[in-house]
Amino acid sequence: MEKLCSLAGKAQSLLNKTRAADFLGPLALRLYLVPIFWMAGTKKLANIESTAEWFGNPDWGLGLPFPELMAWMASLTEAGGAILLLVGLGVRWISIPLMVTMIVAAVTVHLQNGWLAIAEGSEQLDAARAILQEHGNYEWLTENGSFVILNNGIEFAATYIIMLLVLFFIGPGKASLDHLISRRFANC
Repeated sequence: MEKLCSLAGKAQSLLNKTRAADFLGPLALRLYLVPIFWMAGTKKLANIESTAEWFGNPDWGLGLPFPELMAWMASLTEAGGAILLLVGLGVRWISIPLMVTMIVAAVTVHLQNGWLAIAEGSEQLDAARAILQEHGNYEWLTENGSFVILNNGIEFAATYIIMLLVLFFIGPGKASLDHLISRRFANC
């Protein structure tokens, strides 16, 4: 039993040495989310009128109230949030509206399509493959991967929400402006 305890202690000591690089986890989460929110936000901002129209239209859009306000809020939250995540400033604070944005997207856009973001074995996928094989250059189209059809389920939105939730609770890590600011004002 003593040898087992000694071995467990050494293993734990070895794991504790990795804490010197514990900034890598939150940094990786932040940097992964930056292009996702930047592209989503800037795409909406580039065509804010049609974004507001889509947000507000109950027939072919989301049917949200106050569509102009909601379009601007979502767009600026995503684009501005990407910048804040990149530099690690206000990460715990921006995680909240980004999570809200993703929850709204999950409920209004993705939920009715189920879980999967990418469709698996469907009639549409089989039909599209057959059309491309007959009328297109299928080998060229699939030389770097399989042909897929977006199912548009909540999988990606849920993943982003979980990543933001982690950042909300653990913070941005040592490789951030938040960390530098907190160190600077720690004794105030």
